[in-house]
Amino acid sequence: MTKKDSSIVLFHEKQVRRHWNEKKELWYFSIIDVIAILTDASIPRRYWSDLKSKLKNEGSEVYEKIVQLKMTASDGKQRETDSFSTEDLLRVIQSIPSPKAEPFKLWLAKVGYERIEETENPELAFDRAMETYLKKGYSKEWINQRIKSIEIRKELTDEWQGRGMKEGLEYAILTDEITKA
Repeated sequence: MTKKDSSIVLFHEKQVRRHWNEKKELWYFSIIDVIAILTDASIPRRYWSDLKSKLKNEGSEVYEKIVQLKMTASDGKQRETDSFSTEDLLRVIQSIPSPKAEPFKLWLAKVGYERIEETENPELAFDRAMETYLKKGYSKEWINQRIKSIEIRKELTDEWQGRGMKEGLEYAILTDEITKA
């Protein structure tokens, strides 16, 4: 998938700046933009400064994961802003005491519960994948073919590992060629 280095996404008709890190294959989001949406703070930067201090004082590991990225500010200039990967952003949202953040917290709890259930019963993960593909509009035939191709690729990569091949560039190239075929 080709992704722009930086772009804007809309959430509740408000902008959230983001940046795609090609090397890590992760999106990074401006925490200031998210705070502006999820709180009633008149000055989101001040709110973030206070929350950041609180997280640091509590010894939160998420504080260490702040990434400073240049993003286009409202005045059109490139300015460094605190950013987080999706995973770390979701962790910060859990620390925001705001009614607007509550739906995210409930969703995170639901997803976490589902993943715990899937560790006890892996078939649930398969059912969830089927449901997701169907909601996206894929046909049952396409889904079955996709699952078969994943199974075949997994068998092949297991064979490569069994023969001593280590994951890396060659591994990625071979996997990519299989996917194209």
